[in-house]
Amino acid sequence: MLSLEGRTAIVTGASSGIGRAIAIALGEAGAAVVLAARQREALEETARRVREAGGEALACVADISREDEVAHLFAAAMEARGRVDILVNNAGVTTSQPIETMSLDTWRQVLDVNLTGTFLCSREAFRIMKPQGGGRIINIGSVAAKVPRPDSVPYTTTKHGLAGMTHALALDGRAHGIAVSILHPGVTESALAAKSGRKFQPGELMKAEDVARVVVLMATLPPEVNLYEGTVFPLSMPLLGRG
Repeated sequence: MLSLEGRTAIVTGASSGIGRAIAIALGEAGAAVVLAARQREALEETARRVREAGGEALACVADISREDEVAHLFAAAMEARGRVDILVNNAGVTTSQPIETMSLDTWRQVLDVNLTGTFLCSREAFRIMKPQGGGRIINIGSVAAKVPRPDSVPYTTTKHGLAGMTHALALDGRAHGIAVSILHPGVTESALAAKSGRKFQPGELMKAEDVARVVVLMATLPPEVNLYEGTVFPLSMPLLGRG
């Protein structure tokens, strides 16, 4: 039932963590996966794992905050496959720092990747998906859009912004068969979790593969159906209630 045979997916931030797990899961479901990230060696490792899982993979080194590199990424996907059916906007960066000591460059770096990068990729996807009659964009948000952590102003701001962008894109894409949705993961084994500086106890972190399973579910829905928003987090995470 969960088959993506014949479809082409682009996954950003595919060199590790959630992005790598999503790319592998999409490959297992039959998609040809175009992988994007800045680190070539790690990206090639993801491509190898996708192929081992039975999928096709094309690694494309790209900084999604750069307009020319995003254009090259989508051109490479079109040259290789002739279409783009799924875009997973997963790439993201974070910082943990009190606002009073934060530089403007740090603020801009987080916004450039998390928001501008998603805008640039989504714009290219719309340019392809409208003429081909549809497609699906899945944005990887965060529970920070609902309950932020301390010292996370840029990251939290971008995840709220991503939720707004998702809503607007879903509205603009509806008449063209483009389904746009957002998935908010809780704390997950990833480079971002490692950079947070927190010491997690057993059971406090989800596996990246758990998030990937939800993405595959969203991607394999019929084209006339959209799981618009989802939240997935460890059962022990104190997101609900007063604790």
